Amino acid sequence: MIALIQRVNEASVTVDDATVAAIGHGLLALIGIEKTDTAAQAARLQQKLLNYRVFADADGKMNLNVIDAAGELLLVSQFTLAANTAKGNRPGFDPAMPPDAAEAMFARFCADVQREYPRVQSGVFGAHMQVALVNDGPVTFWLQV
Repeated sequence: MIALIQRVNEASVTVDDATVAAIGHGLLALIGIEKTDTAAQAARLQQKLLNYRVFADADGKMNLNVIDAAGELLLVSQFTLAANTAKGNRPGFDPAMPPDAAEAMFARFCADVQREYPRVQSGVFGAHMQVALVNDGPVTFWLQV
């Protein structure tokens, strides 16, 4: 599983001109699910996402995770993160998990993250989403388990 995380001052997801999720200070996590991903990998990514220290402490060092920083999480599925970009000028999506299985895994992932830390919102799986954000820093990391 892949998460592209961005520390944000705010972020939102709009579908068909309606805002379906919005957060303030926290993390926007774009989640890519590959064919070979397992529940164990999802659990590892969940722990990494919740514990990754990207927020400044009192000394200005990145020593706080999203929970310590009392931040919010916005989870957005993004199958394009699983693209094969090694050849040519057009991505291949063979590595991505098929939509039905990916939707179920993403729903479980969101529920599991929210069970551990309730300040979580998510986009709409498979929808054409407009994602808006104000990146804080900018601070962006690629997490893969």
